[in-house]
Amino acid sequence: MTLDHNVRVGIIGCGKISSVYFENCAKYPVLDVVACADISLARAQAAAAQYGIAKACTVSELLEDPDIDLVINLTIPAAHAEVSIQALEAGKHVYGEKPLAVTREEGQHILEVAKRRGLRVGSAPDTFLGGGIQTCVKLIREGWIGRPVAATAFMVGQGPEHWHPDPEFYYARGGGPMFDMGPYYLTSLIAMLGPITRISGSTGISFPERTILSEKKQGQSIHVETPTHVAGTLDFQSGVIGTMVMSFDVFGGHQLPCIEIYGSEGTLSVPDPNMFGGPVKLRRFDSPAFQEIPMTHGFTENSRGVGVLDMAYAIKNGRPHRANGELAYHVLEAMHGFHDASTEGKHYRMQSTCEAPKLMPQGNLINVLD
Repeated sequence: MTLDHNVRVGIIGCGKISSVYFENCAKYPVLDVVACADISLARAQAAAAQYGIAKACTVSELLEDPDIDLVINLTIPAAHAEVSIQALEAGKHVYGEKPLAVTREEGQHILEVAKRRGLRVGSAPDTFLGGGIQTCVKLIREGWIGRPVAATAFMVGQGPEHWHPDPEFYYARGGGPMFDMGPYYLTSLIAMLGPITRISGSTGISFPERTILSEKKQGQSIHVETPTHVAGTLDFQSGVIGTMVMSFDVFGGHQLPCIEIYGSEGTLSVPDPNMFGGPVKLRRFDSPAFQEIPMTHGFTENSRGVGVLDMAYAIKNGRPHRANGELAYHVLEAMHGFHDASTEGKHYRMQSTCEAPKLMPQGNLINVLD
């Protein structure tokens, strides 16, 4: 199914992350945000007034609107699956914030409904479509580090109770550092190295209670229900062996890289996968030091929503989209794989696979993504 008009978008969830979607989608000529909804109608009305959206409504009213082609699902993780399935059953394509769902069963259900209805599923993160990671993908595919053999990925620090106004969901089922930040790292690793086949893991809850330090709820306690330190290894189908640590339990700072890829002829220093830009640094075996590489691709600023943009062109032109449901499900399964490997004391073997997405066009081409 293709479209001969701009993709008409409804946004569900008008919380903290929604502002950048409202702002960026307004810049993308193929997208028309025509409605927004929230569990709080007042919050939806405030967002509509701020961003010039024609219609603020309830979630059910948005889903019943026949003029909406695609729903952007920005609800909390625990509601991702329910809202996405409702949108699909209402005949709308859906693009959601990460993770795709909380459980593998929910993620599979989303993909099954989409297939049955002939609709598309997309999912954040789309940071891997930015200039930083895309430049790294290009360098790897062109052989600048030779054959990739190993990778490291680290995201460690103190938890979001230090800055987020409502941090409780980070410590509930479906939260924690792996489900919060893991999608950025795993998606980028898959984009660069391909799908994962096997995972090992060790997990722990270092502090069973957290005290909120940010304003609004300062001093309140959070009961921690999910691991806050996750460490493990990944075996990629390509033969690359990866090492990964995700933690909310590091309070004294660190000097770890975000991601590094080690090849037979050099090392690639990959920028923060939570961002869209650089720096990208390369050191070949015959070089005395790392050199910063100019980025070959655009979308280097905060371009959240570029995954929706790519998906919209894909819908209009009948081609695959890059931040797709199969990729998001592979990431979801991998995140559970770390937890399962720790709980069961054995390797977790991946049941799903996916394709590394096609490179973006070079340049900042919001009108020409095909």
